[in-house]
Amino acid sequence: MLTRREHIRQSIDDILTTPIGSRLMRRNYGSFLPQLVDHPATGANRLRLIAATAQAIMKWEPRTRVSRIAIRFNAQGRCEISIARRDTHSTESVTSSVIVGAQA
Repeated sequence: MLTRREHIRQSIDDILTTPIGSRLMRRNYGSFLPQLVDHPATGANRLRLIAATAQAIMKWEPRTRVSRIAIRFNAQGRCEISIARRDTHSTESVTSSVIVGAQA
């Protein structure tokens, strides 16, 4: 049994790793992250990743509010997204990470 916080984190992981257009009955569900992570790690592309992350979470996960997003690329070329958020009906801030990109 998942706690509310764990369920929201799981939901965010699913939203961010699902390409838009890949769900049969929910074509708009997901994010643009899978299409963006293979682009060069320039400042403009980092900003696109942050915007795509915030947009997808705001659209598909109403139980939380994003306060900060940080992007980092690891040695294997995968994108690690750190998300600071505050869940509704809670006063605590939560930070979680999602890794998106090609398998190492």
